[in-house]
Amino acid sequence: MKRTWVAVTAIVAAATLLTACSGGSGEGSNEKVTLTYANWSEDQTPAMQQIATEFEKANPNITVKIQTLPWTEYWSTLQVGAAGGTAPDAFWMLGDHFREYAKGGQLLDLSDTVKSAGIDMSVYPKAVTDSYTYEGKSFALPKDFDTNGIWYNKALFDAAGVKYPDDTWDWQDVQDAAKKLTDPAKGVWGIAAPIDAQGGFYNTILQAGGNIVNPDGTASDFGSPAGVAGLKFWTDLQAAGSSPTLKQLSDTEAVSMFENQKVAMYFSGAYWALRFHKNPDLKGKIDVAPLPQGVKRATVTSGIGNAGYAGSKHPEELKKFLAFLGGTRAAEIQAATGTVLPAYKGTQQPWLDSMPEYHLQVFIDAIDYSVPLPVQGNASEWQGLAPQFLTDAWDGKKPVEQAAKEYQDAVDQVLTKK
Repeated sequence: MKRTWVAVTAIVAAATLLTACSGGSGEGSNEKVTLTYANWSEDQTPAMQQIATEFEKANPNITVKIQTLPWTEYWSTLQVGAAGGTAPDAFWMLGDHFREYAKGGQLLDLSDTVKSAGIDMSVYPKAVTDSYTYEGKSFALPKDFDTNGIWYNKALFDAAGVKYPDDTWDWQDVQDAAKKLTDPAKGVWGIAAPIDAQGGFYNTILQAGGNIVNPDGTASDFGSPAGVAGLKFWTDLQAAGSSPTLKQLSDTEAVSMFENQKVAMYFSGAYWALRFHKNPDLKGKIDVAPLPQGVKRATVTSGIGNAGYAGSKHPEELKKFLAFLGGTRAAEIQAATGTVLPAYKGTQQPWLDSMPEYHLQVFIDAIDYSVPLPVQGNASEWQGLAPQFLTDAWDGKKPVEQAAKEYQDAVDQVLTKK
């Protein structure tokens, strides 16, 4: 996923769209209140609307308006809205952006709500709850979680006579298969190898036995032997011609190339399942397998949190809505509709059942070898440096070892900031 900054006029216009609430000055229990709830996924919007509708039935004085922005505008719009008092009441949050909002006092503290509503935080994956805890306080309730697998096109594998990936695959198996699956005459590549942290090189660095950031959050590991090995897994695929170039992947995102059946393998998360399931061109053609092993098996894990704006004009109604979003019914709706893998323990089976053509259990099994997505320091800042420092390595213009060391130095400078 990429963070894109749009023109100031576009940001202000979108920020105006995401108004904090519909008006009214009191907090009386019979007051008609409107809350806004923002997200970045059109695929998930129907389920979010269904959740909001059920909440409204139980709370007839509260109306919830769902607002969906493209990913390319979401974060810049939220930033402007939070600073200017026009942020939505409730909104999706990611761990790598969380701290900047929590430190800025822009998020509603949910610690008392957790206690008063009797919310058992142990029902959520610890890695996700920890991502939304700051100075001992809870500022978001986990909505979903994800791990990574190999999404692959069975039709392309069959045409090339290549065996499907399974839990025995290692890095060499991926590289060999990617080479065999690549057919320049047909415009087909074996794999997509973008500069992708969460779905790509974080996982391979961990599989090589490295860390992303050390436990105390003061230094990164990109320049270590394991860090270099994890990066080289991807640069080697680029060098072999088994992946579209970075330029091609910039013109058409990796996920779109996979959907267009131009790449046979795509390493990414559970959150794409519904989109692939709804694509009629992919019916019966794709499946998912575990990530390959390096010296060990590993994947990063994270999840979206539902957060609230500290400047909301209706904080009590907002807390009630956020508690509902973090409960079993909201999780069950997400699961039954196939929308996403819910974070609430014990509600995942309907998600598995909703798309039986895929081996989705892969993503749940991966919890056993998952590592929390690193969010230390100003994560959005240092993670955003990756293209600047790694592009030359991906393009073969600079040794991976040099690019990795330069990237590590830049990341470490950000991590040392207070």
